[in-house]
Order: sequence, then C-alpha cells, then structure tokens
Amino acid sequence: MKVLGIGDNVVDKYVHIKTMYPGGNALNFSVFAKKLGAEAAFVGVFGDDREAEHVEKTVRELGIDISRCRHYHGENGCARVTLEDGDRVFLGSNEGGVTRLNPLKLDDEDRAYIRSFDIMHTGLYSHTGHILPELRTLGVPISFDFSDDFEEEQVDRFIPYADFAFFSCSHMSDEATMEYIRSKWQREGQLIAATRGSDRSMIYDGHQYYFHVPELVEAVDTMGAGDSYITAFLLSYLKDRGIQKAMEEGSTFAAQSCLVEGSFGFGVVYE
Repeated sequence: MKVLGIGDNVVDKYVHIKTMYPGGNALNFSVFAKKLGAEAAFVGVFGDDREAEHVEKTVRELGIDISRCRHYHGENGCARVTLEDGDRVFLGSNEGGVTRLNPLKLDDEDRAYIRSFDIMHTGLYSHTGHILPELRTLGVPISFDFSDDFEEEQVDRFIPYADFAFFSCSHMSDEATMEYIRSKWQREGQLIAATRGSDRSMIYDGHQYYFHVPELVEAVDTMGAGDSYITAFLLSYLKDRGIQKAMEEGSTFAAQSCLVEGSFGFGVVYE
C-alpha cells in the first residue's frame, strides 16, 4: 500500500509547557500510515525557521518520503494550543504560514509521482483546493478532511472531488449529522463519514448508514485523534472494502492516539 499526504504540515505549540510537536492533517496521515505499515510519502511546503527544521528532521527520521516537498523563506505552519482535561484546545495560528503563501503548483514530475500511489489525503487546512480538479484527473482516489469548522461554500466546492469525505460533527446532534452527510453524498462509490468525539461515528454510502461507538480511554491528548481514525479507516477499507471493519479499526487506532502527547510525539522545548 502506497499512500500520500498532500498539503499541510505544522508545529503545534503547547503554550502551557512551551513544547512544540510536529503535526498537520496531511502530514499526520502520512505518519500514521507509516506506523500502520504502509509506504508513506508527504508533499507539502516547508519554511526555513526552527519549526520547519524540527518537522522535517522528524519526518526524515520516520522514513517518510518528502522528496517532492518545496522549501520557501518564511514561517512554517504553526498553531498555538493548550490542553483541558486531555482535550486539545486551539488558541490561534499563522494559518499555514508558507503553505498558505506559496500554494502548491504541480508539474509533470509531480503528476507522474502522484499517479504511483493507491490513495492521497488532503483537507481544508492543506490549501490544496485550487489543485483538486487537477488531482482528480490523476486516477488516484482522493480523501478530504473537512474538519469541524467547514463552511457550506467550501463543502459544496470541494466535495465533488472527494472519494472519501470526513467531517468532525461533535457540534451536531446524531439526527442532524445523519441528515447532513446524506445531503452531501454526490455519487456512487463515494463515502461520507462523520466522527463525533465520544459519540458514535457514522458513514453514509448512498444506500445505508453505518455506525460505530468509539472506544473510550482516559485521554492524555486528543490531538491527531481524527487523523488517526481517518488513516486506519482508509488503510483497512482499501484492503478489504469492509466499511464496518474499517470503522472499528479507525476507532481502535484513534483511541491509541489519544494516549500520545501531541499528534505523534517528538516534542521539543521552544522559547
């Protein structure tokens, strides 16, 4: 299995302990896929500050291919966070830093490279919306994370390109979530998923709903839990095409992720 995360990488700066951890939805996908035994790569944009240096060093140590990444002068993506009873709380960000200021443009080598993968994952914070039509032509399934602060205009613009669409819907009731994902389904073969924190997750495939109650753990840090669910779900589904089994594996891996500091560890102190 060859998988590609394309889009955002950040450092999450935990202000209460002055420690920063590598992260970002697209990068987390690549890291978690590697942990689960897949051949993983990441395409994105790095800055040239200490934050970028730490993320890039970590990713290289983990054995993830970043040969198609770009480097620009400026701030790497960075978010400020804290924890409240193990639940991560975002305090602000530089909105992607160089990733936002230098959006990806694909060349022929990029396109040939991407075609070699079994799936690619990106999302709302990845600043890749402008290349989704182009990515769609490459014949590789696209997974897209709409996270929890999606806007309807964004959803309607991006979801036609997604083979797998993920929403975080903890702010919505069970019934409202069911209706929402049903209303966003576009075509045969597309899966629309919603995670809802400690409440049951659900998926709609155009014909029926699937549900799974998550495993509850004493969370150390919920950062990256949604990304870990997405990763384990996709790897399982691509292997067996079983939605219920994939939801179970996603839930199990997400629970394990909640026992790790940061998205996947590798914290360093900052000033």
